[in-house]
Amino acid sequence: MSEEFKVEIVNPEKSFLKKEDVIEVVVPAFEGEMGILKDHISIISFLKPGIIKILSKIDEEKYYVEDGIVEFKNNNLSILTSSILKLSDIDKSKQQDLISSAEEQSKSAEINDQARYLIDQKLEVLKSLN
Repeated sequence: MSEEFKVEIVNPEKSFLKKEDVIEVVVPAFEGEMGILKDHISIISFLKPGIIKILSKIDEEKYYVEDGIVEFKNNNLSILTSSILKLSDIDKSKQQDLISSAEEQSKSAEINDQARYLIDQKLEVLKSLN
């Protein structure tokens, strides 16, 4: 019996990724990191800044995501996000640009507690990338 399911990541520009041979996906949900395997119960959740890990039989891919919605139903995982980058595409310069931008946002006196929490999460993840 197959352990595989389908995943699709969509951002505003296009369908970012489609895979049909996925064994496990780990997403940074607000409830905490959530691992999804085939036949997982149906879920809908919001994403916080973090790393999405997609494991297939042949490789593992990692993506940095800032926000989004994840839905799993009938062995189809859909991730809708406004901002996603493949980790291997983030060099030190890009990482520093993202950190600087987040630090500037955090200095604003007009942001609320929820926005400050998300910026802090974003900074923590970005600073941990190697």
